[in-house]
Amino acid sequence: MALSKVDYNSLNVTAAASKALKWNSSANGFETGDVGGSLVLLETQTADDSATLDFTSNIDSTYDEYVFKFINIHPATDNTNFSFQADTGTNTSYGQTITSTFFNNSHTEAGGGGGIANETGQDQAQGTAFQRIIVDVGNDNDQNSCGYLHIFSPSSSVFVKHFYAETIIMNYNDGQYNSFIAGYFNTTTALTRFRFKMESGNIGAGVVKMYGVS
Repeated sequence: MALSKVDYNSLNVTAAASKALKWNSSANGFETGDVGGSLVLLETQTADDSATLDFTSNIDSTYDEYVFKFINIHPATDNTNFSFQADTGTNTSYGQTITSTFFNNSHTEAGGGGGIANETGQDQAQGTAFQRIIVDVGNDNDQNSCGYLHIFSPSSSVFVKHFYAETIIMNYNDGQYNSFIAGYFNTTTALTRFRFKMESGNIGAGVVKMYGVS
């Protein structure tokens, strides 16, 4: 059977920007909305010699999963680490209890490295420090880092809050790091805010985007 073109204007549905056309819940007509599993951009923050990037709104039970994307993170200080923490309610201490793992694959421009290692100095066991997700990043003009962080059910009042991240880094020694981080916030209180910062100096440049997964 040959396919025929459909004139969108002939469909009995109201158009909505950035939304998909899909079957309605009764499967007897069309509607617009988010397709399951799609990313909904909630907030974008751009660093400009910033001490921290704080996300303090739009984190609630609307979504069971949130994704942060890091684009061209560039530190003001050479050979430092980019990390994150969370807090509850309107609190701003950012010292939630974390248990985590961290392993890393590396390879330098000179051909060194090439191994996979469990980085025990980067993980935590019931710690309250900021969790490192980008390590040893350089601040030469062309050095930066990118990656993503997933947070699951931050509003749950029953379960701990799991997370995992993957980052790619051009380090201060002209090499490639590919890091994998996972863990959980050991609290059953809803997490409502997240902070990102460098351990030394400011975030010179870069973009962090927060998405909800519909």
